[in-house]
Amino acid sequence: MTGHRNGTPAMEYITTKICQAGQIGIHGNLFGGIMLSWFDEAGASLAAYLCLTPNLVTVKMNEVVFKKPVKTGDHIRFFGRVHAVGTSSICLFLEARRVLFDKGGQELVCSTEITYVKINGQGRPVAIDPVVRERLTREQSCKVSNDKTG
Repeated sequence: MTGHRNGTPAMEYITTKICQAGQIGIHGNLFGGIMLSWFDEAGASLAAYLCLTPNLVTVKMNEVVFKKPVKTGDHIRFFGRVHAVGTSSICLFLEARRVLFDKGGQELVCSTEITYVKINGQGRPVAIDPVVRERLTREQSCKVSNDKTG
């Protein structure tokens, strides 16, 4: 985990993408659909890791507000944390941050929540392992409690 930020639970680093010239629109910015794809891939990777299964599908992506443009050559780092855990689903809060090499930091580009559901071989929802679900719920509760108390 990366530590607490602004009173919110810690975010886990997932991956980095580099914006390439072929991903740029006529106004010089990254196509929004590319960013959505990156979010989905990063979130699916974290969800699979946390749920101990690659058998997950995306069922919902909440609003994405693009706060900063992404330009060719920008390095975009993705971070996430568990927002909620259901019987067969996991909802993640995700952020995309631009690396500010010249300033030694990062800035928020956009964020969203994505919900993934565990499926069986026929594509039907199945329960996330109860031990995994309990662990994720407990870890999420501890993070929120720690933020409120200290």
